[in-house]
Amino acid sequence: MESVMKKGCEIEAKCINYKVDVEKTSHPFRIWSREEELSSPNPVDEEQKVGMVKRAKHVLKNVSCRARPWEILAIVGPSGAGKSSLLEILAGRIIPQTSNILVNQKPIDRILFKKISGYVTQKDTLFPLLTVEETLLFSARLKLKLPYSERVDKVESLIKELGLEHIAHSRIGNEKIRGISGGERRRVSIGVDVIHDPAVLLLDEPTSGLDSTSALQIIDMLKLMAEIHGRTVILSIHQPGFKIIKLFNSVLLLANGSVLHHGTTQQLQNHLVSAGLEIPMHVNIIEFAIDAVDDIRKQLPQYQYEEARNKGTLQQLFRLNKAVEGSFDEGGGFSSEWICANSRIKEIIILMERFAKSTFRTKELFAVRTLQMLIAGLVLGTIFHDLNRSITGQQERIGLFAFILTFLLSCTTEALPIFLQEREILMKEISSGSYRISSYVIANGLVFLPFLLILALLFSIPLYWLVGLTRSFSAFLYFVLIIWLVLYTANSVVACFSALASNFIIGNSVIAGVMGSFFLFSGYFISKDQIPRYWIFMHYISLFKYPFEAFMVNEFSSWKGCLGYKFGRCLMTGEDVLKGQGLGEADRWRSVMYMICFIVAYRFFSYIILRCRCSHGSLKQLLV
Repeated sequence: MESVMKKGCEIEAKCINYKVDVEKTSHPFRIWSREEELSSPNPVDEEQKVGMVKRAKHVLKNVSCRARPWEILAIVGPSGAGKSSLLEILAGRIIPQTSNILVNQKPIDRILFKKISGYVTQKDTLFPLLTVEETLLFSARLKLKLPYSERVDKVESLIKELGLEHIAHSRIGNEKIRGISGGERRRVSIGVDVIHDPAVLLLDEPTSGLDSTSALQIIDMLKLMAEIHGRTVILSIHQPGFKIIKLFNSVLLLANGSVLHHGTTQQLQNHLVSAGLEIPMHVNIIEFAIDAVDDIRKQLPQYQYEEARNKGTLQQLFRLNKAVEGSFDEGGGFSSEWICANSRIKEIIILMERFAKSTFRTKELFAVRTLQMLIAGLVLGTIFHDLNRSITGQQERIGLFAFILTFLLSCTTEALPIFLQEREILMKEISSGSYRISSYVIANGLVFLPFLLILALLFSIPLYWLVGLTRSFSAFLYFVLIIWLVLYTANSVVACFSALASNFIIGNSVIAGVMGSFFLFSGYFISKDQIPRYWIFMHYISLFKYPFEAFMVNEFSSWKGCLGYKFGRCLMTGEDVLKGQGLGEADRWRSVMYMICFIVAYRFFSYIILRCRCSHGSLKQLLV
């Protein structure tokens, strides 16, 4: 990597062709669209077509370009020109139909290129409750193999380079949480992607949404990074100002997916003048060229950028329609095999620490949820206070158990916004190779365990003893265990469907529908014998069935006396209650085992779905 930085990276690309299939209408009930994960800011207009036949839209047409170290290449053009698509192809996010990318005149594969590059998306995907310093430190821990002292020094020097010393201990914030400004947030996003000293830095509209002063500061900072560190900076930008244009070494003008100019702004001005176009004094050259793309195409239909036209060796350097996997940087020792900076265990520890800081600072989640569980336990305990051991008490206990499960499993969406926010960050970090998806899933699952245990205790302690359930400490501990597993099962369900759903509304609706279906087939409203044969599978996969049975066994297995008499004869015992449900002492730990299996299954499903999302593939492709 050091040898790469010394001589820099010259990026060459030629004959990039990228097509996308356009459907006539979208599916109104689709909850998972892989296209949204590509985050392409080039919306494809819906085209008319016959029946359901797909039509291809040519997003990029034979695009060729070159970017040099110590320089900034700006990709400009009107909306829908293909700027962001080109950047995502260069970053390895999208695989076009034909393309070839060379680094220092040598072919390189996508995985290897991610090691020497950084890609800053248009949207700032950061944890809003972490500070600037914490954000960069976690990024350094995930991407760098350095001792603690060196890692801290590197983060401090980067903070100074980004001009963020005065807000190093301020939280990032977002639209809802007060934090740093938009320009400062954009600098943090850049810092996250340059913490590993990439030789190439790609940025998708880094000035989007910023005022002119902040935009100029961002581009000026990128210019310094290019000149000081020898980085190759490639960025897309929309309507740059006069001062910003002066910082560009070269520009690539795109229109409708085709290259209209590649060279300096002075060369662009000369071509426009030679084409008979007069540039007004108050309009900068790039804005004028974007407005005049139709005239440029008419006047210069055969124009190709001069540098590529004058170099005949490019024909020898590129091989079209062939996936090339080779080494890069003589003596650099790079291979195409992906190697993460940390072991799996270390990744899990780092991610758990980051999740814990971000999650435990969410006051709405912890304060409200904690009060909710404590108050619910107290209210239920006073409503069902001191139930007696009779047939009526037995029925009231069964009703209490059913309500507990309904309450705990129905109010499970409190973590859904957190999971959805983390998914956006996950997609970005996985694409840059910061860690493994399996490490994320494991860390995400472990970090909630202590919090859910606290909730289970706060709910169980007042409820259990006020109601007068089985007076045994072992039975109480088993009751707490079941409540804990129920909460964790619900959390796992939310994690699974948050990976599947595209937004909070869809995720909330799907989770509510699934939980309602599980409750219906739990056996409380309709017995297992009365459920139609073609629906019986729902009874066995219901999340209500096994904790309900665990409650029943824990409570009634210790009832030795008679619950009621009629004409001197015992009508029912605790054992009769369990036999009526088809339960016995053997079901005590069997139910726990099934609940753990559900937890593992939903976590595994979330892993599979996230793998599909990150690879932009289908479930069938992943399993095959």
